[in-house]
Amino acid sequence: MDFGLSEEQRQLTASVREFVRNECPTTIVRKAMADPDGVPRDVYRKIAQLGWFGLIVPEEFGGAGLSMLDMALLLSECGYAAMPGPFLFSSTLAASALTLGASDELKRRWLPRIADGSAIGTLAIIEESDSLAAESISTTAAKDGAGYVLSGIKMFVPYANVADFIIVAARTGHDLGFFLVEREASGMAIDALRNLDQTRRMSRVRLENVKVPAAARLDGGVEMLQRLIDIGAIAIAADSLGGSERALEMAVEYSKIREQFGRPIGSFQALKHLAAEVVADLEPARSLLWYAAYAQDARPDEAPRAAAMAKARLADIYTRTTGRSVQMHGGIGFTWDHDIHLWFKRARFNESFFGSPVFHRERLARLSGY
Repeated sequence: MDFGLSEEQRQLTASVREFVRNECPTTIVRKAMADPDGVPRDVYRKIAQLGWFGLIVPEEFGGAGLSMLDMALLLSECGYAAMPGPFLFSSTLAASALTLGASDELKRRWLPRIADGSAIGTLAIIEESDSLAAESISTTAAKDGAGYVLSGIKMFVPYANVADFIIVAARTGHDLGFFLVEREASGMAIDALRNLDQTRRMSRVRLENVKVPAAARLDGGVEMLQRLIDIGAIAIAADSLGGSERALEMAVEYSKIREQFGRPIGSFQALKHLAAEVVADLEPARSLLWYAAYAQDARPDEAPRAAAMAKARLADIYTRTTGRSVQMHGGIGFTWDHDIHLWFKRARFNESFFGSPVFHRERLARLSGY
């Protein structure tokens, strides 16, 4: 049995790595950080031509219809470049939500536009309780004639500032529902939130008697929430894997040119041990991520446990790797001018977004019957 990647997947990884090296250097990342909407428009026009936006969108709706493993490989390379913008949240999370639960009408309207890059979607789950648990969602969706009225506040909604639609988790009595709210909806207000990771944009979304038609409701409820937690965990874990690889690479490169006591600091045993420990962490975690992504399509019964393990492990590794990389850079690693802080801050964001390591280890224990 072959436990490795296919030739097509290896080619995908290599081509994306080459693209982000050439088209998304840190000068582009910093430019997007300074831009009000945080989207690298030139880069996004190019990836639209490459078909990245529709990678997991079904072929009947204009996408490539590839697997979650393929998307995880692509997201790892995006994490390698600390690529800014809503790609992860729109083309992975919003696209998955629509594919899993939307009506044919909603799919026909939005999935082709996500696939060609002409529309951006995002997901709104978290509230002031900062919990992914279904019982923590207090935003309401009250039946109103032929539709629903949504009221509540959503926190840390990625790229709501540029999204054409937001898929909102809301309580419908004793049940949970997901509703597609278009940007122009009356009663919805979006406030920018300050965020440690300046390569990403987060917003607070206030919903005050926002009316949506019945057709805007997605099927799935609590089951949909659990699937989206799995998918989000894998996406963030993939970004963390690529970011960890880049942070290690930067530290090793610096240790070869920085001299102390007349020789490169990379020759010191202490730094060799730090780098070796990171490599020892990364290689098993890579397999963990690949299996979690593969299980989403091929082994759904094992998918929640695998996703929880991948997110918990890679979030820890990313935080530890970037911290060690900063240390290996010495004083310059703490400055704004050096690029390592881009990955250091991304690691802190990834650690908590879509569930902290503690959250996912507790979830894994519950799923395992403990």
